[in-house]
Amino acid sequence: MLKVGLTGGIGAGKSEVSRLLVEQGAVLIDADRIAREVVAPGTPGLAAVVDAFGEDVLAPDGGLDRPKLGSIVFADPAKLAALNAIVHPLVGARSRELESAAASDAVVVHDVPLLAENGLAGLYDVVVVVDARPETQLDRLVRLRGMTEEDARARMAAQATREKRLEIADVVIDNDVPLPELELRVQEVWADLVRRAADA
Repeated sequence: MLKVGLTGGIGAGKSEVSRLLVEQGAVLIDADRIAREVVAPGTPGLAAVVDAFGEDVLAPDGGLDRPKLGSIVFADPAKLAALNAIVHPLVGARSRELESAAASDAVVVHDVPLLAENGLAGLYDVVVVVDARPETQLDRLVRLRGMTEEDARARMAAQATREKRLEIADVVIDNDVPLPELELRVQEVWADLVRRAADA
């Protein structure tokens, strides 16, 4: 089994790359998706978040009001750290469960947004960083996700710098390119990962 850590700044296009890797045959473990699962209604994770941040972070349906929680934690590093201390251990445990269920010869891609921030590079055989210029990220967040420029800049500032992400990269995928070029680059990277898995 080859364990791959896939990361990139918000708006860099990591989700598109993970989708393309799955098309090639990767087993995807998506930390964001798991992070939503572990704070779903009725979970101990959600109860812990409400204990820490109050009932105000609940939506009318009893689920987590993500925009409300985001506006609280992304403006305050201490509150973001408190949220991460609740969610990250739950995500880690679930990720390990999913990984242990994969085939022994699989290329398992862990999609981890905060890989650089949390010093997790050492957990993976290969770290793949999806890279885009900050102006590209900002444009995508405002144009495609409907964020205000201020909110987009705050989210970007809360993450590791581009330089810090690139420092931990074994493989870099440039996503300042049209989709057909990105698809070709992902195919090249996949071929490399399959070779590494065979050599492991």
